[in-house]
Amino acid sequence: MHGYAANAVLEQRMVEEWAGVSRPQVYYSLEKLSGLGLIRPVETVERSPGPERSMFSTTAAGRAALADALEREEWTTGRDRPRFLTWLALSWQARADVFSEQVGRRRKFLENELARQRGTLRAIKKETGHRFHEAVWMVELNLDQIRTELRWLGKLNREFPRRAPARNPQYVGEEKK
Repeated sequence: MHGYAANAVLEQRMVEEWAGVSRPQVYYSLEKLSGLGLIRPVETVERSPGPERSMFSTTAAGRAALADALEREEWTTGRDRPRFLTWLALSWQARADVFSEQVGRRRKFLENELARQRGTLRAIKKETGHRFHEAVWMVELNLDQIRTELRWLGKLNREFPRRAPARNPQYVGEEKK
């Protein structure tokens, strides 16, 4: 397919829900992959409406490179660090009323995300026709993570009035003298 078609498929499949891929990245990636010989331009007999578009197909080297890349351990050993956790670590310096307000904003954001992700899941299941698909599993994991954080935010709200400074503020790795 060509870049425009690839972007249309990514938008239709709501790729922004589960991967950080932008329209410019698609075109940049096509150019880079072509230069490396991992995809190749293909001739088409069909004339597409609009501007001239280059169609691409994967090469054997491209499919092998992808298979090799998918075997790397780094896919399974990384962890995301949500901005909210950075905020939480610094929140002891915030005004008391700001803490509850920010937690409420986070809850509202997550509730909206939960509704949006449920819609995404319905669309994916409609497209795939079954629930045993990578996209279904990915969005279900995301939904579980959102529900877990919503429960945790409830706990945080209940415990916040009891918040206190550390009793033993030494750094964890510091040796006692």
